[in-house]
Amino acid sequence: MWRVRPAKLDDLQQILDIAGTQGARLSSTLPKTEQRLAERISHAQASLAAQAPKTPRRILLVLENTETGQIAGTAGIDSRAGNGEPFYNYRRDHLIHASHELGTSRRVEVLYPSHGLTDHTLLCAFSLRPELRETTAFELLSRARMLFIASHRDWFSSRMVVEIQGVQNEDGRVPFWDSLGRHFFNMDFETADQYSGQLSKTFIAELMPPNPIYVTLLSDSAQAAIGQPHRQTRANYELLQQEGFLPGNYLDIFDGGPVLEARTDGLRTLITSHPKTLHGSHDEHGENCLVAAGEGEHFRCLLTPMAETLTDDVKVPVSAWMGLEKSAGDRARISPL
Repeated sequence: MWRVRPAKLDDLQQILDIAGTQGARLSSTLPKTEQRLAERISHAQASLAAQAPKTPRRILLVLENTETGQIAGTAGIDSRAGNGEPFYNYRRDHLIHASHELGTSRRVEVLYPSHGLTDHTLLCAFSLRPELRETTAFELLSRARMLFIASHRDWFSSRMVVEIQGVQNEDGRVPFWDSLGRHFFNMDFETADQYSGQLSKTFIAELMPPNPIYVTLLSDSAQAAIGQPHRQTRANYELLQQEGFLPGNYLDIFDGGPVLEARTDGLRTLITSHPKTLHGSHDEHGENCLVAAGEGEHFRCLLTPMAETLTDDVKVPVSAWMGLEKSAGDRARISPL
């Protein structure tokens, strides 16, 4: 059985393996060095305490095979994008260039460096082993974050964002970066992206020009890549749209990928999920639902057949009881697929 739970330091090597072998990242990246990743997991563990920590909460969940202990994916939530520092993106806008003497005008698209999304809740660090991307484990891992947010609503802001990786060619080249970013950074795309994940994005403000970028000055391939997701992120992109996220006016500052935005309380999982009381057992037949229980470090989420009673109770198989680490009378949050 696959279940989602908070990451522990014991998971370090398996998470590092996933981060190191991941092709296209499905959202903001994880550190790929042991020290930085250990710090990230430690921060995540501290964030699970009920009393608010001094720094913004950074939640990291893992997808675990309960039978083998194998970790096959990660999913993160930063309670405040930027984690106390500016969170940079490009904001799309337009300027009107006009000449009264010539009687002509032109609407030109421009990109402004912006930190307008700072302090929105950020979905990040989503990665999954390729063989599971077309299975129900994919939806379980992605939507478990929404159930975690529903169970800890006061930890997170009223608005949410998620960065989706942009276009990258088969040879590893990134059209948007090659046409823009590399002219101001003395590093390749992979290095800049890793600095963003491991450190902060303050170096962006130090190196990028503060002036608007005229899109017409970029290469044709860079212009075509603006706001487009990487082909391997398409399923994640579509699932998030079903959840209620929509592309706005912001782009990833490195690869020009789309930044999706949503109102937290308008997310589909938050609307359709309901607290229920676990009671009795049920066989392995019936409608599959997402079931989450526990708070903080005890949060568990899995996919299981479920049967509702005439009261406020639900019945789940014995295996689900064990996966949730709960007993009769405990509360759980239920959401349909």
